[in-house]
Amino acid sequence: MAGPLLWPADEPWPVCTAVHPKRTGHLLSDVRQLRRIQENAREREYTDEERRLIGGMTEGNHAPELQDDAPLPMLAVAQLYARDIPDLVGPEDHDLLQVFWCPFEVHGADRTIEVVLKWRRSADVGAVLTPQPEPPVAGRAECVPTMCVMHPEHVVEHEYLGLLGEELQEEIDEWEEGLLDEEDEVEPLSSASYATYEEYAEAMAAAEAAEPEEINYMSDLSIAPGWKVGGFASWHLTDPAPVDCGVCGAAMPPLLTVDMWECDGASRSWLPIEDRDGHDPYATHPTEVYLGRGLMRVHTCPADPVHPHRLSFQ
Repeated sequence: MAGPLLWPADEPWPVCTAVHPKRTGHLLSDVRQLRRIQENAREREYTDEERRLIGGMTEGNHAPELQDDAPLPMLAVAQLYARDIPDLVGPEDHDLLQVFWCPFEVHGADRTIEVVLKWRRSADVGAVLTPQPEPPVAGRAECVPTMCVMHPEHVVEHEYLGLLGEELQEEIDEWEEGLLDEEDEVEPLSSASYATYEEYAEAMAAAEAAEPEEINYMSDLSIAPGWKVGGFASWHLTDPAPVDCGVCGAAMPPLLTVDMWECDGASRSWLPIEDRDGHDPYATHPTEVYLGRGLMRVHTCPADPVHPHRLSFQ
């Protein structure tokens, strides 16, 4: 994620040719330095030098020489190998997907991000391009992913509740109500039984931890949160909408989902076991990306993956 790509030295780097403001925003170097400072200062106060550096990071016109119609290098976002991800389906014999976007949410009538997909055969790459181009400025810091290594995990999802038949939806409602009925009610604790408020608070926390977690279809079984390849689409903010190929008309499933959270308060069952007992805020927000209203999907054509992709947002 956001690291150097297996990009041939003799192949042009993708650029954004759309006309839009490209000089004003956040310096890419500032975004990354701020995140390094925040990472190093976890559980302690900032030093005077760190405060000085942060104070100098401002949004503004950082590239006055960059014209609105100038080609802007795309930002390298992700590099995904078919050997690691069973659901990564692309053109025949292509085993590598490289994802780019322009870090300005100003494209098209909907003023969204512009995404470029590059499929290739990794074995065909000889000398690798170095250094690799980057845009000097990002419109928003949240358009810049933090570099990290991904560890794909294969999970099972089920279709969005609103797209299921009415009879099945009713059966799921009955099943969820049955789970609630089966849970034992916990008697409230009386503070009078404890010598201090601290003892009472500790007992309350222990009692709450012992309660079974409430399970429901939408949060725990249907659609996994987080960055993912394949799976189903969630329509939690809008009504379900068709996403069809503009070339052949085929229904386009999500290829890649970019989510602001790997889990939230309602979907902690999806959080990896090794992260559940910790207090690391980056476990639920490791990429620090927030696009649109928090979730973006890249849809590709199942009949021909090189047909133009489409985006949807939630």
